[in-house]
Amino acid sequence: MSGINKTNNVEGETNESLKNEEVNETLKDKVDTDSSEILEDEQKLEDEEFEELQEDNSSSEKELEEMKILSSKLKDENAKLKNELDTVKERLLRTAAEYENYRNRTAKEKEGIYSDACLDVLKDILPALDNMERASSIEGSVEDLKKGIDMTVRQFKESLTKLGVEEIDASGEFDPNIHNAVMHVEDENLGENAIAEVLQKGYKKEDKVIRYSMVKVAN
Repeated sequence: MSGINKTNNVEGETNESLKNEEVNETLKDKVDTDSSEILEDEQKLEDEEFEELQEDNSSSEKELEEMKILSSKLKDENAKLKNELDTVKERLLRTAAEYENYRNRTAKEKEGIYSDACLDVLKDILPALDNMERASSIEGSVEDLKKGIDMTVRQFKESLTKLGVEEIDASGEFDPNIHNAVMHVEDENLGENAIAEVLQKGYKKEDKVIRYSMVKVAN
């Protein structure tokens, strides 16, 4: 009986030992599995961090390359704008020089035109002066002197006609655009605002008044 109990005890201990070994094996496998999973997770994290660093580096390199390209484009654009500015400056300087030459040339031409116009007028007037001097030096009667003066006046008027100068008509009504009223009279024989007398003749060239007619106006 005691032998049977011993056997049972040994079997029990053996079973218990086997159970403990199984538990230990299970725990060991679990620990190994957990450790492996932890290592895998850590490796994944490291890989992800490395990939992120690579992406950041790649992004930085890309941005740097883009900045270099942009800087190159800006330099080219600045050079182009500088060339255009230099061209505009040169054109403005050339235009200013041409304008200055044109202004000087125009001023000289105006002076020349004025001088030529004066010469043309004097050429037409001098003959009348010659006749007046000859008339003043001739000895004779008053009638002869009057004829000489009439001839000189006629020649003077012909000179004015050649120059396009004509006498202003003062036979009608008063016109402030061509007449200068210096006196006013009442005269029943004349109409309202009529010119009663011409005190000094006026002259014009085309539509430009050289001298207004000095007149006396009635009513």
